[in-house]
Amino acid sequence: MYIKETTIEKHTVFEGRIVTVRKDVAELEDGKTVGRELVIHSGGVCVVPLTDKNEVIMVKQFRYAFMEPLLEIPAGKLEKDEDHRSAALRELSEETGAECGRFDYLGVCYPSVAYLTEKIHMYLARDLIFGKAHPDEGEYLDVIKMPLDEAVKLVMDGSIPDAKTQIAILKTKLLIEKGE
Repeated sequence: MYIKETTIEKHTVFEGRIVTVRKDVAELEDGKTVGRELVIHSGGVCVVPLTDKNEVIMVKQFRYAFMEPLLEIPAGKLEKDEDHRSAALRELSEETGAECGRFDYLGVCYPSVAYLTEKIHMYLARDLIFGKAHPDEGEYLDVIKMPLDEAVKLVMDGSIPDAKTQIAILKTKLLIEKGE
């Protein structure tokens, strides 16, 4: 069975710097129509910087949506039509000051499939060389280094609630265990 909805109408409700909010009308397979609310986002990237001692370089920053600082891996928003690999390398450098000799694609995650169009491309950076971090203006971060096993423990006990960080850390742990 093939499941499909067809968009009949698109109505932009709000257009901002980071997101656009749209209220659509879609037709279901049985011909009935339903309303769909979407948050349109250009996508993002995240990077697990892993040292040769299996330490993860993480950042702690205040996240306004939750009114608290969160521990995450370096990440950022894609600009319109920007290549995700280049964006991930940029974010790695900006937030940690690191460049890498090995850069592996971990895949893509859809953080909230019911209403958000954002896709986050995940990478693993190894063979790190550190320089000086240069975060974006207005971006305040604490850079924290911790063993990969500790990061996994924080994911598993709920101390790291950020979805992209959880997924990328656990994928990294599985790759390391497999010797990749």
